[in-house]
Amino acid sequence: MKIFWGLLLIPALMATGGCAAVLIGGAAAGGYAVATDERQTSRMMDDSAITTRIKNAMIKDGIIKAHQVDVDTVNGHVTLSGVVESTTVSRRAVQIATGEAGVKSVKNNLQIGQKTWSETFNDNWLGSKIKSKLMAEPEIRSLNIDVDVHKGVVTLTGVVGDSYQRKRAIEIARSTEGVRRVVDNLKVR
Repeated sequence: MKIFWGLLLIPALMATGGCAAVLIGGAAAGGYAVATDERQTSRMMDDSAITTRIKNAMIKDGIIKAHQVDVDTVNGHVTLSGVVESTTVSRRAVQIATGEAGVKSVKNNLQIGQKTWSETFNDNWLGSKIKSKLMAEPEIRSLNIDVDVHKGVVTLTGVVGDSYQRKRAIEIARSTEGVRRVVDNLKVR
């Protein structure tokens, strides 16, 4: 019977053009993140729900371009990062986040201005370099740390096991060439 299902699965995997490997790998990484995260599963789900509600409200809002705002939630504390056009948009993002149930605080790290294509590329490259360095660090559970980069400003968000892990993650980000500033939004368990 296992062979039968395996034979049915092979054409499906081939038809997806490799997407299945990404989905399976993503699910495995997500499972690993849940298993290694310092938060309880119920807290992680609550934080995820808060983030989703905030993003959905921003998508529906007529003022905010939701793709410009990154929302991270840890233990009910929300961090907004990204680059928006005006202080009006920044204030509106904070207003939306503050109004969601379960939000304990909102940290506004939004920058005002425009982001060029090359800045977006550089930020993505910088974020990848920092994530790679964190993954190579044996004492740090790198999947517990979200790295967001906007115009060279790095925001580290997540939960770490102790103050050494927090300090080390910040050092790694700061020592990466191209980083203008590091915003520490890491919580110690």
